[in-house]
Amino acid sequence: MPEGDTVWRAARELHRALAGKTLTRCDIRVPRFATVDFTGDTVQEAVSRGKHLLIRGGGDGGWDIHSHLKMEGLWHVYARGEKWRRPAFKARCILETADAVVVGFELGFLRVIPRAEEDDAVGYLGPDLLGPDWDPEEALRRLREEPERPIGLALLDQRNLAGIGNVYRCELCFLAGVHPLTPVGEVPNLPRMVELSKKLLEANKERSTRATTGQLRGNTLWVYGRSRRGCLRCGTPVALEQLGDKETELRELYYCPHCQPRVEAPAGPALP
Repeated sequence: MPEGDTVWRAARELHRALAGKTLTRCDIRVPRFATVDFTGDTVQEAVSRGKHLLIRGGGDGGWDIHSHLKMEGLWHVYARGEKWRRPAFKARCILETADAVVVGFELGFLRVIPRAEEDDAVGYLGPDLLGPDWDPEEALRRLREEPERPIGLALLDQRNLAGIGNVYRCELCFLAGVHPLTPVGEVPNLPRMVELSKKLLEANKERSTRATTGQLRGNTLWVYGRSRRGCLRCGTPVALEQLGDKETELRELYYCPHCQPRVEAPAGPALP
């Protein structure tokens, strides 16, 4: 699933293609919004909000095209007449201007909302790691509201801080030397973990190769995807488990049993 840095780059590309331009075509291929047509309207901007992407346009009041890439989605920008790199039947949104064609393929979530409802749509999200509203103290406050929750779940909860996906969740826990099931309240240096989250997304937002090891070729990630290979730091076989708040939300969890030992809760008093 695309993470905050990927969506940030997509929004930047869409902004360059659409901002200040008049739409010459608007084709939204989602049944509920199939009759929506913004042809003739001017696009104001395209922005990311965590893993969400908003294309804002229109005059008084305005409108938003609100999308989330989920697992398979992506946005492409083409010159007029350029051949699409994905089949047309997978297109969910097509926006054209005098010199560009923007296509959203296989978008897991796509809707049109009045600008006045934008806060209802994304206002629940925590501080955006790549947004102008980034506030580490607010992110810490939200994380600490559930001190018993495993850090591996809390980091993925977009209500705490927006933009972390499964890759960063696994890599952050490794870099902090913390087992993903460690309760938030027992993480040794939670402020440092939040600070590192920001640094990693900032470092990767301008490039397509995501790296946490400092290398852009070869071993770019410490533990993610390495369940059949050893930890880059100590060589111990990387563990692979499933973790999620619900069975329908289970995600692959990679960690090094040696570098991230699980701290067991102290035993209670012996019974007489």
